[in-house]
Amino acid sequence: MHKLQSEPSEGKQRIMSCSKYMSAPVCLIENDENGKLHVKKEGKEILDAIHEPVVVVSVVGLYRTGKSYLMNRLAGQQSGFALGSTIESKTKGIWIWCVPHPKKKGHTLVLLDTEGLGDVAKGDSKNDGWIFCLAVLLSSTLVYNSRGTIDNTAVEKLHYVAELAENIKIRSAEAEDEEEGEDSEFVMFFPSFTWVVRDFTLDLEIDGKKVTDDGYLEFALNLKKGVGRKISDYNLPRECIKRYFPSRKCFVFPFPVTTQENMTRLEILQDKDLAQQFLEVTGHFCHHIFVNSAVKRLKGGHIVTGQLLGRLVEIYVDTISSGEVPCLDNAVVVLANQENQAAVQEALKVYQKGMEEVKNMLPISIEYLTCEHQKLSSLAISQFTKRSFKDEKTEYLKKLEEAVCVCYADLLQDNQMASEKKCRDLLKNLFVDMNKRLQDGEYSQAGGYELYKRDRDTIVEQYRKEPNKGVRAEAVLEEFLKEREPEANSILCMDNKLTENEKQMKKQKEKADLLEQKMKEEEEKRIENERMMETEKVRHEDMVKQMQEKFNKELEQQQQEKDRAIESKLKEQEEMFKKGFKQKAENLEEEIMKLKNEKEGSRGGGIFKDYVMPFLCPLVEMVPNLLMQRSMLKSLTKGLKR
Repeated sequence: MHKLQSEPSEGKQRIMSCSKYMSAPVCLIENDENGKLHVKKEGKEILDAIHEPVVVVSVVGLYRTGKSYLMNRLAGQQSGFALGSTIESKTKGIWIWCVPHPKKKGHTLVLLDTEGLGDVAKGDSKNDGWIFCLAVLLSSTLVYNSRGTIDNTAVEKLHYVAELAENIKIRSAEAEDEEEGEDSEFVMFFPSFTWVVRDFTLDLEIDGKKVTDDGYLEFALNLKKGVGRKISDYNLPRECIKRYFPSRKCFVFPFPVTTQENMTRLEILQDKDLAQQFLEVTGHFCHHIFVNSAVKRLKGGHIVTGQLLGRLVEIYVDTISSGEVPCLDNAVVVLANQENQAAVQEALKVYQKGMEEVKNMLPISIEYLTCEHQKLSSLAISQFTKRSFKDEKTEYLKKLEEAVCVCYADLLQDNQMASEKKCRDLLKNLFVDMNKRLQDGEYSQAGGYELYKRDRDTIVEQYRKEPNKGVRAEAVLEEFLKEREPEANSILCMDNKLTENEKQMKKQKEKADLLEQKMKEEEEKRIENERMMETEKVRHEDMVKQMQEKFNKELEQQQQEKDRAIESKLKEQEEMFKKGFKQKAENLEEEIMKLKNEKEGSRGGGIFKDYVMPFLCPLVEMVPNLLMQRSMLKSLTKGLKR
């Protein structure tokens, strides 16, 4: 018992030592005087700044049942969420408090304190229903807070559970596979359920035998046999709680203090002023929430960050405000589109930032450039897979690949231009002395051609020895020599020391040398293209590997959803058989078989085979094609300038 009490205390110290988190709760969803829901900018901005996974705990219940006290304890604080000391409800809408998770490093604990249900001053049960609905949609653990006992009256007051099937849809109405009974799938996506009973004064005994808190809850959720309206009304909320929530937990709290006066002063009372048994149960409760509350996930298993949670809040509130019913599939599609677009931009920045450093080094060899391209492309894909999800048709992966290929092709073009400029400048400098001799007429005399050829060959040798000329070294040399071919022929013709036959032989040698240089240029291009194609092959093999791992992970998450649902249904079915509800147990068999068939049907990995592989193959040719287009555009531009 002492251990359970000390662990929340350790969590409290960690929470209070972290100054970057909120010092007090703020309103996330405002419920105005007209019953309209609005997302508050301050609360949304806080979530936007959280890029780590979140564990979301919502507390709901009738107003004036002490919900806020529990949330303050989870936050490791004495005060924060308004407790109130009168019959007036203090919490309007949904308030948020984000603190570092005391047990999960690198995670944020998000506490949502909801407006008290059943406030007589509000007079709108539909509004209460939406508050409850939002708490379910946003949380990974739902805490229902009540007072007294879990009797039929207490269960009936939780009628909002029975309304969830009307207020939440799993699939969009337009979906082709829409079918009745989809509420049976809620167990895959709904939060775990914890019922907190406050101010409990009875003995935990059933038929003279002591029971646990959890046993007390399950006893209260037992169904009645029989038919008729009264039996149906009695069973409905109980069936819904069993059907919708994958796991259930109960905590029974005694009175915290002995006097009514102190009941209104909980916020300022020290632990020594509270009942020891109340503190022990509080310790158990906090420890359970910290250890067992799961990370919030979307339908499909994708982990939710604070930033994603903020967008989810906006989507659901906007949907409710428009008069529509929130849909899990629609929310995931909208979020996936937003996140995947952002994932493309983030990944592209990773590639561009790395290539900016490479760009400052131009000209460079094709080996170094393709190596950097391969490395940075792999990093970009890795960055993309971290944030993206449900890109089942590789729409956004293709956008990233196209953008990367365009950047790469531009860099290849820039590298060629930088190489060309460096090589031309080098040749221009090397030919300075030779040009002066040409102007002075040193080559316009007997034996001038041999002197000209000797000087030219020396310069070519010096040029080839110069390092780091880049990918256009032989091509520029070939162009340069070809440009000076008329000059060489003119000197050859003027050299009267040579016979006509010798001159013809020298001309043939000039042509052979130019042809040899042309072949060196072609070899340079061949090596460059082979290197590029080999790089693209390796790069795409790496991409296939990363995307296969990504799709396998998403498939595994979906399988885990199905496993949790099947496990829950089997447990419920076993309970129904034991208690004599044979028909209900047989009905569950159909749901279990459907879930198992869906699980088996998703094992094939058809999405990866059908969409990713056909998409990747044409991309191998993308860079050479882009280079060709840019080369043609460059030639056209030169032609227009002339």
